[in-house]
Amino acid sequence: MQETFISHLVELRTRLVRASVVVIAVFVVLFTVWPGSSMVYDWLAQPMMHALPAGSKMIATGVITPFMIPMKVTMMLAVMISLPWVLYQVWAFVAPGLYAHEKRLIAPLVISSSVLFLLGVAFCYFFVFGTVFKFINEFAPKSISVAPDIENYFDFVLTMCLAFGLTFEVPVVVVVLVRMGLVTVEKLKSIRPYVIVGAFVIAAVVTPPDIMSQLFLALPLCVLYEIGLLVAPLFVKATQAPEEPA
Repeated sequence: MQETFISHLVELRTRLVRASVVVIAVFVVLFTVWPGSSMVYDWLAQPMMHALPAGSKMIATGVITPFMIPMKVTMMLAVMISLPWVLYQVWAFVAPGLYAHEKRLIAPLVISSSVLFLLGVAFCYFFVFGTVFKFINEFAPKSISVAPDIENYFDFVLTMCLAFGLTFEVPVVVVVLVRMGLVTVEKLKSIRPYVIVGAFVIAAVVTPPDIMSQLFLALPLCVLYEIGLLVAPLFVKATQAPEEPA
């Protein structure tokens, strides 16, 4: 038992090292060769800039902030580019506990997890930010000149994109839980009211205190939960062994 536990820890360490090496390698290449991190930040800032009055600009209050922001942007890009490899390492760690017919689903899970995460980030950037920033800035008194700090803005954008990216992984989580036999679809359907309440609680904690951003996170979470309930039985049927009862 102890040897098995230690072997799992060694395997986990190996997977973490492999994932980290790729992320760091991509970061080093981007930061030393690619000069476009400032342009990426300008692109990230567009939703806020469109919501601010004409001629407004962001500010940098820290001494090293103009250097740290491009570095953070580059690290974010490195993680996004390496995401399929990182997710593959996660599923590969789980693979030894799967049957041969189940291991064939690792590639679809890696692809679907990556696509759903990127869809969540895209939904946050293209739909949520523009609406939320405009909604928030409309409440600013006319006597105040709104000039967001670039580091605070980046941290906010990163937090929101991460929250929406993880939210869009809900169908994958539901499918995996059902396929592993940890919970049934019927049980998940029976706790639907609690999931809805939990979605709004999570949205209230993660997002800003305005109702718009909370709705934009809670509603997709509920919809994606329902999608997971629809897909889970199909996934279970597709991964059953020939001798395994339906």
